[in-house]
Amino acid sequence: MTTVADIDARGGLHCETTALGVLLRQQGLDLSEPMLFGLGSGLSFVYWDAKNMGFPFLGGRVKPFELTRNLAAALGLELAVQETASPRKAWANVAASIDAGRPVGLQLDSHYLDYFGSDAHFGGHVVAMYGYDDRDAHLVDTAQQGGAVSTSLAGLARARAARGPMTARHRSFTLTVPPDLADPRERIVPAITACAGAFLAPPIANLGHRGIAKAGKLVPGWLQRTDVPERDLPQAALLMEKAGTGGALFRNLYRDFLAESAEFVGGGRLRTGHRLYTEAAVLWTEVAALITKAGESADARHLVQAGAVLHDLSRLEREAMEALGALGDAV
Repeated sequence: MTTVADIDARGGLHCETTALGVLLRQQGLDLSEPMLFGLGSGLSFVYWDAKNMGFPFLGGRVKPFELTRNLAAALGLELAVQETASPRKAWANVAASIDAGRPVGLQLDSHYLDYFGSDAHFGGHVVAMYGYDDRDAHLVDTAQQGGAVSTSLAGLARARAARGPMTARHRSFTLTVPPDLADPRERIVPAITACAGAFLAPPIANLGHRGIAKAGKLVPGWLQRTDVPERDLPQAALLMEKAGTGGALFRNLYRDFLAESAEFVGGGRLRTGHRLYTEAAVLWTEVAALITKAGESADARHLVQAGAVLHDLSRLEREAMEALGALGDAV
């Protein structure tokens, strides 16, 4: 068995920030999960309903791997990314890193991981790999999935080779912390204002606060989108609330990032953003509960109510980001 030394296998709330934490702590950089999420300008929203999708997808974060790129750029980390169409080359890339004593991040489809608690396909899942033997790969996933876990090498190969929405071509990556790393706290305000700018001025109506408003208009019609509402609506709500695709999870992370940032960044605008995102997280949980009720009862009134809450959330989050976007003017 080959394993990387000094691995802190803490499972977090979100897959990408969990993997980033593993890679960075092994090099002595220990940032909280909310701080990783916030410095990576990770908060967003997307209402996604493509022709090849059975049911709409609500996303509450930037697209997979964008957070990693943002974080590396913000902190001046060296990000080395490898992608290939060859399964043999993909495995050689990963094994070489682990043999050299470095954990590696992987983007893959969680459906094929032996331990994973959901059968749904999700090609934007990220894990950290820190070891392998002749049968299994040893990974760190979210706390919900078990933290330090193992999956068969065959299952890992299928997960990495999967094609479809949000997948990558056997993507693996490492991060290197420079010896002259600047104080991460100096990057808090730029990360917040960049996140706010993207949220307030999205290029299409499916994104940012406009996307939440669009969801408010479309969610009331969700019963017409499915022949099995008792399956699809609770599943959508579960993904929102537990996987964090569009629910409270990422709002909670951003709320906690703003609270931690307040120790270093003063001013009423940050406090306003924190207060409003505290309110928003509660309302997202309410939306998920209403969608679940609608699926269980086939009663569209719950979806109409969810739509009204989503309209409130669009306004609330726009006000929060307007306050946070002005932080750069106040420091």
